[in-house]
Amino acid sequence: MQTHPFLLKIRSFLSYRLFTNLLFVLLGIIVFGVLYGNVTPKTLDIHLYEDAPTTIRAPKKFVDEEATAKKKEEAKAEVASVYTPKEGAIDNSTSLIHSLLESVNEVKSENPQAGGEEDLKPPSTPDLNEQLKLLKAKLPKDKNNNVTNSLSDDVLKTLLEASEDDLSRVETIVSTQIKIIMENGVKEEELNEAKLNLEQRITNYSFKGDLSTAAVKLGKVAIEPTLYYDAEKTDELKKLAEANVEKVEIIEGGVIVEDGELITPKKYSILKSLGMVEDTFSFRPYIGLALFVLVVISSLYYFFYTLEVTEERKQNYLILTSIVFVISLLIMKIVGLIEQLEINDIVFIFPAAFTGMILRILLNERIAMMMVFILSACSSIVFHQQFSGSIDIEIAIYTLFSGVSGILFLVSRNQRSNILRAGIYVALVNILILGFLILLSGTSYSNSEYVYYIVFALVSGIMSSILTIGFLPFFEAGFGILSSMRLVELSSPTQPLLKKLLTDAPGTYHHSVMVANLAEAACEAIGANGLLARVGCYYHDVGKSKRPHFFIENQLNMGNPHDRVSPETSRDVIISHASDGAQMLRKHKLPKEIVDIAEQHHGTTLLKFFYYKAKEQGKDVKEEEYRYPGPKPQTREAAVISIADSVEAAVRSKKSPTQAEIQKLVHSIVQDRLQDGQFNECDISLKQLETVKRSLCETLSGIFHPRIEYPELQAKGDKA
Repeated sequence: MQTHPFLLKIRSFLSYRLFTNLLFVLLGIIVFGVLYGNVTPKTLDIHLYEDAPTTIRAPKKFVDEEATAKKKEEAKAEVASVYTPKEGAIDNSTSLIHSLLESVNEVKSENPQAGGEEDLKPPSTPDLNEQLKLLKAKLPKDKNNNVTNSLSDDVLKTLLEASEDDLSRVETIVSTQIKIIMENGVKEEELNEAKLNLEQRITNYSFKGDLSTAAVKLGKVAIEPTLYYDAEKTDELKKLAEANVEKVEIIEGGVIVEDGELITPKKYSILKSLGMVEDTFSFRPYIGLALFVLVVISSLYYFFYTLEVTEERKQNYLILTSIVFVISLLIMKIVGLIEQLEINDIVFIFPAAFTGMILRILLNERIAMMMVFILSACSSIVFHQQFSGSIDIEIAIYTLFSGVSGILFLVSRNQRSNILRAGIYVALVNILILGFLILLSGTSYSNSEYVYYIVFALVSGIMSSILTIGFLPFFEAGFGILSSMRLVELSSPTQPLLKKLLTDAPGTYHHSVMVANLAEAACEAIGANGLLARVGCYYHDVGKSKRPHFFIENQLNMGNPHDRVSPETSRDVIISHASDGAQMLRKHKLPKEIVDIAEQHHGTTLLKFFYYKAKEQGKDVKEEEYRYPGPKPQTREAAVISIADSVEAAVRSKKSPTQAEIQKLVHSIVQDRLQDGQFNECDISLKQLETVKRSLCETLSGIFHPRIEYPELQAKGDKA
């Protein structure tokens, strides 16, 4: 690929990296500008509390967040609180009553008696305050149930003054009533209510003096909740109920406001959320578009950054890819404008395969495939028919499959008829994809609409081929691209230089054809461009047509002119055929790759025959004077041609060479070129050289295979 002169002028002022970065920035700006109008929301002139001018439908699926949140709160409110029963709560309460009253009886029974003669006296009356003090010492002091603080001194004194039978009755009644209440379940928030219930139950019994009050106080201290609120389980149930609430959605195409219906605040809020109100402005669509462009440019940057070609060729690839991409976007915009004429689904006429097909021919499959994916994403933005910046998945699928099929069906790129054939196949794929989309949607169409779809699909495929064929010469000429079709055209014997070579140097022409057969097979064996090698071979010795008789293959039934001139003259004539050929090729404006092969196929090799001839004549010669000026082969194709050129000439000089002789000759020529450093500037490996040697031997063995020698008499009989 050659660099355009205009680009060379720009590069003379900018570095490669800066120039490349500017290209990416410019491409990003262009893509953003082209897609800008397609993400700008389309709004309606409607106002609150006015009648809707028409039936307004949702341009896309919309979730009513407000209604959904309300339903979730209602669902959570309906969830009953979860209470966990407390094991042993009733036993704890009755045990507390029993322990307290037992402590009271113990204190009462601990009345000290005097010894000796005083034993005959009646027992002294115990001091109530002293008993109270002893009782408090026996009561539990833990912080969770400090009975001493819960019961007043008056209550404790009342219990101390009561008889054992009265205390037993108090214990029985209070414990029984507590069991009845607690067995029915007592929640924490219902504890006060349970205490009041207990008080009413106890007061129904008659006790002596203040014992009824003391029994109530004792029961209130002992009773406790049997059911405790389980916040964790309750929260889990609420979350589960919230999760089970379905979102309140308005489906795409669903009616938001009927024609003539009053636009309520809720309806207006929905329309505003969808970006359908004129006074609604949001940067979100543009930020989204900017992110999309960033992803596209970043993908392209990474792809070209990892591309293993020279910086100059990488930039040419980028420029060419960008131009094709922008052309495709502009075609897409034109089709989008036609769609506004209310021609239903005319978007399917878009030539989606054009981008992939032309990049497949001009560059390679990887770049073509990547751009098809990017273009399909862009089509989903350009061809959407919504109020806001949404995307159209159907057209994206259609564009993707159409573009990929264009790349896959374009197997052979050597003839323009193959492009048209690929376009027909793409049209068939388009029809199948459209059938899939129509049947999947479940929408019924009339027969005329089905015909329209088929016509659109056919036009899309065929137009892709026509555009590819039409734009191809411009890109080939503008970027100096050597496409496969251009190579096939150059290989035609009707080309002026080949006609000249065939007429003026027929032996050289035959030699070139033979070298082409060898080089093409060898290049294809190592993954190089076999077609380029073949065409390069056709032109590599075109310089010999300037002085054809100085080359042995053209010396038929004539003397060798080198016998009559000095070695220096012979050297100049032989060496000049490479530069003369390159000059002729440039004059006829042949691609740079062909010119390079003509210049490089001898590299800087030594013209050994005339060098040693000059030395034999006793002349003081330098080896550098008898070497080709070069440059050395820069590509694998040039390296293979240099080997094939020497091998063909060497093998042809032998009479009926055997396979072993051919192998030995090929090996010696390759080793000589390696030792001379002729392959130091190209990316051919030793392993590939072994493959080249094997391929050359196989091809040469087929050409120089043994032939049957017919007896002379039989041959004469055949001629009769």
